[in-house]
Parts: sequence; structure tokens; C-alpha cells
Amino acid sequence: MKKTIIVMPVANEEKTMQEVIDKIMALPYDELYLYPVIDSYSKDRTEEIIRNAEETYNGRVKCIFHEGSTGLISCYLYGFTRALEDNAEFVIEMDGGGSHDPAELPQFIDNLEKGYDCVWGSRFVKGGSISNHPLYRRMLSSGGTFLSNLILHTRLKDMTSGYEAFNADVLKQMDLGKFLSTGHMYQTEMRFYCKDFNTIEVPITYIGGDSSLKPKAVFEAIKLLFMLKKNKKNVFIKKEVSQK
Repeated sequence: MKKTIIVMPVANEEKTMQEVIDKIMALPYDELYLYPVIDSYSKDRTEEIIRNAEETYNGRVKCIFHEGSTGLISCYLYGFTRALEDNAEFVIEMDGGGSHDPAELPQFIDNLEKGYDCVWGSRFVKGGSISNHPLYRRMLSSGGTFLSNLILHTRLKDMTSGYEAFNADVLKQMDLGKFLSTGHMYQTEMRFYCKDFNTIEVPITYIGGDSSLKPKAVFEAIKLLFMLKKNKKNVFIKKEVSQK
């Protein structure tokens, strides 16, 4: 197995953090590492739990404190940077609050090992599902995917899921400081940039939480779609991509 690092932004996750860590570390992969990324927004025992896990799992868990954080997306991108600096060959992005099931990680790793550049977790392909999520959030997710595909000429079943994996060579081609998104649309932006790589969607079960989505965020998301269509910013340092 190639060196695989999971990047997991976390904040105020003390109720679920230990269980998530233990489930990931129980998977039969010697070269699987977990990088929880935390910032000053977290006020509970989450960091303490991660620091303890560093010792328990002999360096396979590494607490990444992002001092210059400006929010969730900056933690994702900072985590990617740290993973690349530590010579990750595969990088996986997942949520630390229990929304993403660690038991589904093997399908991401297996598909990267088959040669796919990006593996997208999808709630809307056969076998995928959503639980404990209000109907309006499901409609926003499916509607957002439809609108994204229409405007950006992408063809994915799920354009807004945050459970995804990359061959490190994909991330190395990106200037991670050039992403436009600072919120929910980051996932869509990433999938848009990677649309010409060799990618596959795999089914996931998304377990919803208490988060809400404000109307302002919806309008900002639509605005960003048109900005991406005009390609005002391009994150790629070089243009070499895999052929489908």
C-alpha cells in the first residue's frame, strides 16, 4: 500500500473524535495516517483527544494545528499542504464529526490503487444514501449538483460531497492558495477543477448533523458557479492531466 494520509478538519468534536480515530486506525493498513486539522475555533477536548491518540498510535495520528486558519476550507487546504510535505502518495479528505463512515475508506484506497486520479464519494449513485438529514438539505444537495453540472458542464451525480480522495500528483499540480471558495462550494470547485482527470464516483452513506445553511450561502454559491465558468482563477500550476 502507498503512503495514504487522511486530512480531517475538526472542531468541537469531543463526542465523536475518539471513536472516529479508533475506527480508522483499526483498518488493516500499515501505511494509513490520520491528520486531524484543528484551529482556535475548537474550545472543547478535541485537541487533547488527538494529542493522546498521537502517542497511542505511534505517530500514525498527527495533530495539525492551523494557527493561520480562516475557517474550514483553509484547514482542508493547509492539511493537503502538510500531507504533501510529508510525502503522501494518496490523500483522502473526510469529515471528523461522524458524517463519513470510516468503514467506507477501503473503496477510496482500492480505486486509487487501480489508477484513478480522484475518487469522489457520492450520495446519489447506486448504493449511496443520506440519513438524519432534513428534506430541504437533501433538495439543496441534489439541486446544487444539477445546477453545477448545467453551468460547469460536469457530469457527476454528486457535486457537493466532502468525502473524496486524490492521487497526490493531482494536488501537487495545484496552487492551493488560489481556491475561490471559503465555504460550502469548495467541494464543487475542487470537482470542477478535476473534471479532466481520470475519476470515479463511489457510493457513500452520509449521516447528517445539526448544521444549517443560510440563504446568503445559497446566493454566494450560485455566484461562484458563474465565476468558475468564466475561469477567473485557475489553480493549476501546469496543465498535464490524465486522459479519460
